[in-house]
Amino acid sequence: MMRALDLAEAVEAGDITPAALVEMCAERAKEGAHLKAFAHLDLDAARVHAARNRGDEGLFGLPLGIKDIIETVDMPTQYGSPLFRGYKPRSDAAIVGQAQTAGGIILGKTVTTEFAYLQPSETLNPHDATRTPGGSSSGSAVAVAAGIVPLALGTQTGGSVIRPASFNGVCAIKPSYRLLPMQGVKPFAPLLDTLGIFGARVVDVAFALAVLSGRALRVDGQDYGTPTFGIARQPYAGAPEPEAEAGLMLAIRALEKTGAKVVEAEFGPLAAEGFAAHRLINDFEGAQSLHYEHHHQREKLSPVLLAALDEGRDTPPEAYDAARGHAMRARREAEQTMQPVDAILTFSAPGYAPAPDTTGDARFNKLITLLGAPAVNVPLPRRAGDLPLGVQVVAPFGQDLRALAAAAFLEDALGKTV
Repeated sequence: MMRALDLAEAVEAGDITPAALVEMCAERAKEGAHLKAFAHLDLDAARVHAARNRGDEGLFGLPLGIKDIIETVDMPTQYGSPLFRGYKPRSDAAIVGQAQTAGGIILGKTVTTEFAYLQPSETLNPHDATRTPGGSSSGSAVAVAAGIVPLALGTQTGGSVIRPASFNGVCAIKPSYRLLPMQGVKPFAPLLDTLGIFGARVVDVAFALAVLSGRALRVDGQDYGTPTFGIARQPYAGAPEPEAEAGLMLAIRALEKTGAKVVEAEFGPLAAEGFAAHRLINDFEGAQSLHYEHHHQREKLSPVLLAALDEGRDTPPEAYDAARGHAMRARREAEQTMQPVDAILTFSAPGYAPAPDTTGDARFNKLITLLGAPAVNVPLPRRAGDLPLGVQVVAPFGQDLRALAAAAFLEDALGKTV
């Protein structure tokens, strides 16, 4: 994988140019074309932008992949649906403009599932083509995992950043709700939709998030002390597969070897209500966001999406309002749960990536998304032949630095186990 922070420092030092980085990415995109990570590549435009890029601040001319539900004025934005084949918006999404203003170079649009829902995409898992790369940010996760780009943007409404990061062995952060602007991103469930970032390591996604958000969130070269981790297995979400439990125990043992304090910190009784509320909010708002497609183009929607939209349409507003109330109470309770610890450690996914007829199960991500809390996937060490798997580090809403610092500590602890 390409290490974003290292490359940015190399550009700043004059050891490599943005133009050379684009050529490197172009070659890797050619080598990895069979993975179908990109819905659209515009290497010629990237070369033009790189030639003009001084690489002296911000993202230092790093190439990025942009999930294809994020609007771009000079590239098609097709939302993973044949309904929008070749569609070009009239303006860039806010995050695209911010990335370009900060010196990032858009290499292309990464594949998304249909309207960022559950219909599997054509993208292949680079570790095992017989397994799903996850979704809905499948292309972004694979583009980073395959070393095609150092950074990629995705979105999460259920588990669409953390889950594919786990399945593809990359780091990713789903920041606090609305830390990054959603204007110009095709909505599904606005109460849940959140932009996220994929990279090789915690320091890489922290660097990118700091630049894009304008906040002091970098964790490289910093010592935040030894954190206390609370373990939450989220029993209301169902049992994990044996490999996920083994992975969590590996992380716990690695932390304990460093002297970090590890305690039980399960979410309280209202968490189960919040977990159940997620689906109702997701489907109700999805039916509103995709009202036109649902009512005028329903025959062109996948069965899995159509079923969710039908469910959302038929949900009484009173049930939706009650679900929002459950969400608010779960958020308040979770704040109290997380108060005594620096971060929560939990599963990123139920287990290894399953077969490609599904994008995998987001059940260990849904409550975290509903809470609006920052979450970081930290990949676990692998032996030869092992499939990727990660663990999820979570902090309270608005405490993104806390999540990143704890995740960096865990990443370093896990590195000492190899």
